[in-house]
Amino acid sequence: MTTLTLLDIPMLTATNTPTEPTATAGEGEPGGDLALLGLMQLVSPALPIGAFAWSQGLESAFELGWVNNEAELAQWIEGVLEDGLSRCELPLLARLQTAWANDDGDTIGHWNQWLHATRETAELSDEDTRLGGALKTLLGNLNLLPQQTLIPAEPGYITLFAWAAQIRRVPVRQTLLGFAWAWLENQLAVACKALPLGHTAAQRIIEQLRPALVIATDQALARQDHELGPILPGLALGSALHETQYSRLFRS
Repeated sequence: MTTLTLLDIPMLTATNTPTEPTATAGEGEPGGDLALLGLMQLVSPALPIGAFAWSQGLESAFELGWVNNEAELAQWIEGVLEDGLSRCELPLLARLQTAWANDDGDTIGHWNQWLHATRETAELSDEDTRLGGALKTLLGNLNLLPQQTLIPAEPGYITLFAWAAQIRRVPVRQTLLGFAWAWLENQLAVACKALPLGHTAAQRIIEQLRPALVIATDQALARQDHELGPILPGLALGSALHETQYSRLFRS
């Protein structure tokens, strides 16, 4: 009988493997694996830009008694999605990502300024500018900033989100869906902190509104320039009142 010793058995180490690893399928291609992972990174709540500090007027809706329970919250969010995101942020993302792909600084500047002009209160404007500044800092630390000549003087969050999606080679439609998903999760995180709402209830709202995210994306991609602009007087009023709200958890 042959006796084997440890010296007779090939040892596998981190630098000595039977086969060399191969590149990820679709790596570097638009819509490939790295694009998907890049989008997941961009919409993650762990992205260090401080998005958790803003409620976009939702906290004021709680304080004013406009939103009191799960059903009313779902209705509020769906209304903002339909009359806000599908008419403003989402179509702007599509236009800005295309402009970044074409190195079109004039168009980038135009839509960045247009977006600032649609922010109806100081808090909503401040939110977009501060999140944009934080994202710009993060992209700089990751060596992912575009050429300086293409960056507007005060780049908003939407503007730099579109750039980050473009540099990650995320397809435009997926960019819009990812942004809408992150927005929905943030609104529900606000509700779980400021309203008696459990996490299971939040998941029920996600199940209810997932199809609405797809519909909003379809609408956004179909809108012409003259159809753009939010129709959210209630949110604007709530946001304005939030500026003088006595006690609050969020900055908007």
